[in-house]
Formats: sequence, C-alpha cells, structure tokens
Amino acid sequence: MSKIIRNLLLASPAVVGLVFGFQLSASAQSTSGTDNSQILDQIDTYSQEGKSKSQNQVTNVNQLRDVSPTDWAYEALRSLVDRYGCIVGFPNQTYRGSQPLTRYEFAAGLNSCLNQIERLIASQGAVSSEDLDTIAVLSQEFEAELAAIGGRVDELESRTAILEDNAFSTTTKLEGEAVFGISSEFNNTDFNETVFQDRIRLAFVSSFFGEDALYTRIDASNAGYGFQTEGVDGQPVALDTGTLTYQTADSGNDVGLGWLAYYFPIGEKIDVYLPAAFPLWVDFVPSLSPYLDSFTGATGSLSSFAESSPIYKIGLASGAGVGFNFEATDFLTVSAGYFGGDSANPFEEEDGGFINEEYSALGQVTLSLLDDKLQLAGTYVLGQFGDFQDQDDEGNFLGTNGIFDLGVGTGNASVPFGIDTKVATNSYGVAAAFQFNDRIALNAFGMYTDAQPSAEAGEAEIWSYGLGVSFPDLGKEGNLGALFVGAEPYVGSSTSAEGVTDSDDVPIHIEGLYKYQFNDNISITPGVVYLISPNGNEDEEDAIIGVLRTTFTF
Repeated sequence: MSKIIRNLLLASPAVVGLVFGFQLSASAQSTSGTDNSQILDQIDTYSQEGKSKSQNQVTNVNQLRDVSPTDWAYEALRSLVDRYGCIVGFPNQTYRGSQPLTRYEFAAGLNSCLNQIERLIASQGAVSSEDLDTIAVLSQEFEAELAAIGGRVDELESRTAILEDNAFSTTTKLEGEAVFGISSEFNNTDFNETVFQDRIRLAFVSSFFGEDALYTRIDASNAGYGFQTEGVDGQPVALDTGTLTYQTADSGNDVGLGWLAYYFPIGEKIDVYLPAAFPLWVDFVPSLSPYLDSFTGATGSLSSFAESSPIYKIGLASGAGVGFNFEATDFLTVSAGYFGGDSANPFEEEDGGFINEEYSALGQVTLSLLDDKLQLAGTYVLGQFGDFQDQDDEGNFLGTNGIFDLGVGTGNASVPFGIDTKVATNSYGVAAAFQFNDRIALNAFGMYTDAQPSAEAGEAEIWSYGLGVSFPDLGKEGNLGALFVGAEPYVGSSTSAEGVTDSDDVPIHIEGLYKYQFNDNISITPGVVYLISPNGNEDEEDAIIGVLRTTFTF
C-alpha cells in the first residue's frame, strides 16, 4: 500500500468534517434516504459552508489533543497536514482516529483531498507524480461513491436555494410545544372534577453569529393549578403539592410573553445566560435529572417536583437576571447566576429594581466522572423575598412572593412566616445522577433551607429529597418509563418570634409514568401521582391524581 493511500485511510474520519460539517456523516444510509428533519439539518449545515473560515482547520498536527508523537499514525497525519492541509479536527480539538468509517465517508475524505490537490496544481504547488497516479487509482475505485456525494451536494444546493427563497427569516427558527392534558383526583371525588387542559408554547430562536441564541417565547394556557383534598373539618382544601409540569396560572388561553433570554459564549470555556423575562435556574444550570427534566416542558416527568430538585425552583423571577457556566476542565463545571425579584419595577418603596431587597443568587459546582456516566453537584442559593405587593380593588392579595415557585412544597414551606413578612434564606443542595447503561438511569437529590424573617426573631428549617429511576427506550426507541419517590419541601421545624414551634408532617410524593413516543413529534404519557399528607398534615386525606398527557412538539 502506497504512502498516500495509507495517509488517506488514516485521515478520512476527520476529513469528513471538512466536507459536511463537524458532526455530519455522509453514510450509506444517508444516501439511501433520510427524514425531513435530518435533511433540514444537513441543509442548514451545508448552507453555512464557505461563509466563514473553519475554526477547526488543522495547520499543525500537534493541535489535535488525542494525537501524540508516540502514536503509530503520527507521521502519516503530519505528512497530510504539512503537504496537503486537508485535515480538520472535531470542535473539541480531537481527531478520533480509531473511529470506524463507511465507504461513503472515505469517499468524502478523498474528495476533500482531491480538491486540495487541484488547488495546489492550479497554484503550481508541489504534488509528486507518484501521488497523482495513486489519486487516479483511488478516483476510479471510488467513482460511484464520489458521484453519489456530488449528486447529494447538488441536491442540498437546490434545497438550500428553495429554503432561502421561501424562509421568513435567515436567522430565526420556530419551535413549538402543545399539550393536551386530561387529569382527575380519584380519592376526593366529592370535591374534584375531571379536567381537560391545554398549554401552547411557541418559541422563536434566533442566532446572529452561529454560536449564540435569542429565545423569544409566547405562551397560552388554561391549565390552572391543582385539585382539592378533604380537610380536618370535612371541608375542601386546596392541594399544596402535586402540581403538574404543564399547569400554570390559568390565563384563559390569552397569549403572553413566556420567556425572553439570550445565550452567548465568551471564548471557549464560558457560556453566558442573559434573561430579560421569566428565567429558570435550569435554563443554564445542570440539574442532574436525566430524562425527567424537560425544563417545565411536557416530555419528561408528570409533576413539577419530580422534574428536578426544588432548589432550582427557589426565587424564580418574572424579570431579568444573569448567569454563566464556566467549563474549568472536561469534568468540572462552575455555574453562577443572579435573578432580580422585581427588576422591571422602578419604585424603591415597592422593593422594585434589579438590585434591591428581592433577589436570589445561585452557585453550583458540577462534576462529570466515568465518561459522564456519573455526575455530582453541590448547590447553594441565597435568597431574600418580600411580602405581598399585588392586591385587587377590594384589597384581596393576588399572589405570594414565596420561597418556592412552580407549585412545589407545602404552603408553610413556601411562606413560613406569613404573607406580610420579608424572609431571607440560605439553601444547600446535593444531587447525583448515574447512567447504568442505555436502559437504566438513576437520579437523587437532597435539599435544606434555613429561612429567617428579616425584621424579627424566628427560624424555619425546610427539607426536601427524592429518588428517581428512569427506563429510556422502554419497549421502543423514544419511550420512557419512570418511577419517582420523594418528599416535597416541608417545614421540619420552625420557631416564631414569640417562641412558638411548629412543623409539617412529611408530604410524600410517589409518581409513576410511561411515555409512548408515537413518532418524533407526538407522545402520549399516562401516569399516576400519589400524595400522602399533601399539605403537610397527616389528618387531611391523601390524594391520587391520574393524568393522561399528549404532547406535540415541532
């Protein structure tokens, strides 16, 4: 085997990235047919080629982090880089030389080097006659594959031209989710009715230089919170716990802004999150809840509590904030952020402003070990929360600025000192996730919050913990089975300014679900949420919530 053939065989896995993008593979399957979403992704990748110089072009073989002078292929790679410059690394500056390839992938690599040799010849560069003879033999051997790649490029060019002519924007894509949810509470039927609720989200995702993303999302919903249980006096009492992920304040399906945020990188190790409206900590902080966390969407867990640790639901704002992730090493990520409680309100006497008496600040360290199979995280959240501000014409309070948002925890845990008291909190959390294999994953978390009233003596200790097991691709690719057991945030003990002590009974949350994925865009998820002492009072009736959720994504 001649040197040029050996060099091309070694180089082709990386060269594929030069022809079709860093992660697009021209495989035999892709030439025989792909679905529309794959073709659109390929068209998007192809349409970007030639517009800017690749950031991963290798000009020196030492730029490849996983290639060293002791490797048996080192000299071959160096020869290809030095003589022909047709080697490209992956985005993380690796080469992945042991990665297998198809004949089509080899043809793509060969095509790249042929183009480079043509440029060298045109510029009177030095190309040996031996190498030219070898290239001629290879061109004849892979004539069919090269012709297929050429035809595919022509097809992509045609499709790209059609999309560019008909697209409403060259910088923006539309993403959407629609949820139809039927649910009922079965243990207190005298107080509850079966409901059919909906929630719709449409997000415009814009990118201005390829690595950034501006999310503008509009929402509409009639899915109000929760059901009722029987209180100690036999009268109905609203459930504090068991809120479903798609349940929000009922807006009567009026359309409103649901989220506005911008992501952008600084260098190669820092990613910045800049929200202007309705941010979540899990928008950028790793939550270590594989398969269950869909970021308040409707493709993971049924309930808000089982989605991720309640520490990520402390101090969520309606206004602005800032956050970042710093990837210190391949296995260590540092996250930090700040949310202003009422950042759009300019009045100081109402605790308005981005930096004032209402805020929350988070810091987290995340470790990824065993090739990312094991993840560990430690989280701290500092928060300060005001009393009620909004009232109707009759003086009734319209809401609460509680510690926890998105419907998790007992009422006492969210507002431990009453509605007219400002509260300062220090919260500590640990979380872990372990991927046993492709079919089984575990996640667990624990959280403790120390809450104190700002203007008087008193203290409340708030606890929460949970354990989940997920079975991805159960019965079919895309399906998900899951079980989750935990205690929603509850007051373990509290002491008022007068020295009165109190506590909640532990509100146990048990959840089981099975998501059936009909296709890439439609899933249906039946499941049950069983709540013991749902309001932190064992004398109140337990609750059993049955759910049938259908989710459309596009």
